[in-house]
Order: sequence, then structure tokens, then C-alpha cells
Amino acid sequence: MNKDLIAIFEYLEREKGISRDIIIEAIAESLRAAARKSISGAANVTVKIHPKTGNIEVFCEKEIVDEVEVAAQEISLEDARSIDPECQIGQFIDIEATPKEFGRIAAQKARQIISQKLRGAERNVIYEEYRHRVNELVSGTVKRLVRGSNVIVDLGKVEAIMPTRHYPKTESYHIGDKVLALMLGVQDTENGGAEVILSRSHSEFVRQLLIQEVPEISDGTVIIDKIVREAGYRTKLTVRSTDSKVDPVGACVGMRGVRVKNVVRELNNEKIDIIPFAQDAVELLQNALSPIEIRKVNVNEDERVISIVVEDEDFAAVIGKKGMNARLNGQLIGYELDIQRMGDYNKVMALQGSELAESSDDPTLDEPLTSIAGINKLIGNKLIVEHLAAEGYTLRKILKMSPEQLAGVPGISLETADKILEQVRKQRM
Repeated sequence: MNKDLIAIFEYLEREKGISRDIIIEAIAESLRAAARKSISGAANVTVKIHPKTGNIEVFCEKEIVDEVEVAAQEISLEDARSIDPECQIGQFIDIEATPKEFGRIAAQKARQIISQKLRGAERNVIYEEYRHRVNELVSGTVKRLVRGSNVIVDLGKVEAIMPTRHYPKTESYHIGDKVLALMLGVQDTENGGAEVILSRSHSEFVRQLLIQEVPEISDGTVIIDKIVREAGYRTKLTVRSTDSKVDPVGACVGMRGVRVKNVVRELNNEKIDIIPFAQDAVELLQNALSPIEIRKVNVNEDERVISIVVEDEDFAAVIGKKGMNARLNGQLIGYELDIQRMGDYNKVMALQGSELAESSDDPTLDEPLTSIAGINKLIGNKLIVEHLAAEGYTLRKILKMSPEQLAGVPGISLETADKILEQVRKQRM
């Protein structure tokens, strides 16, 4: 019995999932090539391997002739009948010709073909096992690190690779670490095999973690519309409910935040923002920024830009560290964001208003405020406009004022002053 060969059969079947028949065929083909080199001039060489014992037999086909001229290809009738008494001249017979030693070159060739065939067989096993499991969560153990920081993960039957770009920069791994990751796909390798690609940085990884934790997502009651992510730092996702009685954000967060905490723990404390979905981009942006309030907004559909103004103290939070919050919110709503401080906005507006007041010869700028249509409706308080007129305020004078200065007038709040100035500038610019 060839114990070494049997051990190979059992290992490849158990560890790689490759059937014994495929292994035997690969080895037999390699040995046929090796035998042709070892048995000079032999024709139609065949190799038989016993699947249970691992014994190898090599046969070459010879023609039965009266007189042998080419010994490697012919056999005499007398010798042939010692094998098969019924044979006749002109027939062909298989003669055992197992070389005692195929030789170094033959063995080298055999190893090459075996390796090639087994890679192909393993590739088929990998595709069959994992092609239907794309976007599933799989767990394994870090086996080694290669080509810099690419992580090789042992999944049991196969080894998967998690390239550096597919896990957060904030994470590092050591041999023996347990890893939960997204099965991103299967791809061919340069040497004819296949490899399973894992990811922990893909946005789908977060979705699958939430599906595990939130039954309402699994049953379709809560729908995740979009996920944007800077892996290792922050994830934003929008959710909506198909049942008016179910709060989608509350379902994802869970009682005392237990559901989202489990996801955050797996993501090594990456921040997760769960945002109520809205069809309107501005409404969705306000949901994403809540509780921060957008003071002013302008949408440029042609260039896909939304310009917003926020209070000075909120500006840093809206932008985020290294612009991350603004960048992710822009990706979430599908627009580029242009964010401005209220103080800076007021300075620009005040400058424009002052320039208009100084340069315009329009006599209506000096008329009483009561003669300007739209102001009363805008602030909803006729008495305030009448009070401004009684105090001698004109449009020209107002254009030169800042919101804070106008808010100094009794009965006018900063918000009302802002509305008055904005309306006056719109009408006159």
C-alpha cells in the first residue's frame, strides 16, 4: 500500500473538499507525462491508481508482431500469449511497464502537473462553495500576513484574503486573531486558482451586522436605504419603516441602545449615525444634522450643490474632523455641500447691502417702509413695520445695518431682523 499517496488523498478530501476521483485523475495525468519520458519510445502510455491502496501501475500499448523491430512499441506473439492466450498477430496489447524510478526530471514534471491540476480542482471547489455566499458574514482565524499587510484568514476548507484596502486603517491583526468579515466575492488568481476576498471596510458589512441585530430589518419592516462610510471612523445610514407603528431609528438603536452598541462593538467603536429617510434632499440633510438647525439654504440643481448657513458655534460639528461629517452627508444626500458660518454670511450680506445703499440712486430706497410690498406679509406683524417707519427707517438705512443692529430696535428679534434684511436685499439686488 502507498501510504503517502493515501494520506494525500485523505488530506485533500478533508481539508480542501476535493474529491478523490479528481485527485487520482490529476496524479495519473502527471505520471503519464513522467512515464513517457522514462520509457523511451513507448506509445499510448496509461497509468492506473488504485483509490483504496494507492498502488500505481503503468501500461504501454504494444503491437503483436512476428519479429520485434522496435521493442518499445512491439511484442512477439509468443510473449503476448503469455499474457493473453487468445491474442493474434496485428492486435494491440497493454504491457505493464512501471519504471522502478521515474527519475528526477519525471518527478519534477509530475509535481508541476499535479500542482496545476489541483489548483484547478480547488478553484472549482471554492467557486462552488462560496459563489452563492457573497455578502454573507463569515468568521475565521488569522493565519498569516502577506505582501505588506494583506491578511490571510483560515475559513476551514479554504484560506481567504482580506487585502489592506478592505479593512479599516484603525485595525491591526495578529496570527491567531478571530475575524468576522463580509464575503465580498471570489476572484481568479494569476496561477490559475481562485481566492475568496473578505472585507470589513465595505458598507455592506455594516448592513449585514445590523441585519443580525435587528429583526425588523430581516423581516422587511425596516429598510436601510443608503449607507455611506469612512471605515474605522464613521458610518451614516438612512432608514425608513413600512409600518407606521414602527419607529425605524428606534428599532435599529434598540432598548437602551443595545442593538446598535453590539454593531459598534464589532466595528471597534466606529461612530454610527442612524438617520430617518426623507425623499427631499434638504429635509434629509436637516435630519442628518439634527439637532443642529440649518439657518439658510440654497439648492443649485444644475451643479448639484446645496449651500447652507449654520450658526458659528455649530460650524465645526457640521464640518467634522478633517471635513468627514460634511463629506459623508454630501454622499448621503447626493449633493456637494457648501457650508458657511452665520457670522461670515452676515458680513458678506452686510457688505453687499452697504454697497447697494451707497451706489444706488433709486429714490424708492428713501421711501417709508410701509410703501414696500411684501414686508408685512414676510414678518407677519404690521406694527413692527409701522414702528420702523415712525422711527425714520428707510430701505437705504436698513441696507446699511447688520442683523444685530436691526435687532436693537424694540420689538424686533434677531430672527425677524434677519428676515427683513434678507427680503430687502432680494428685492433690491
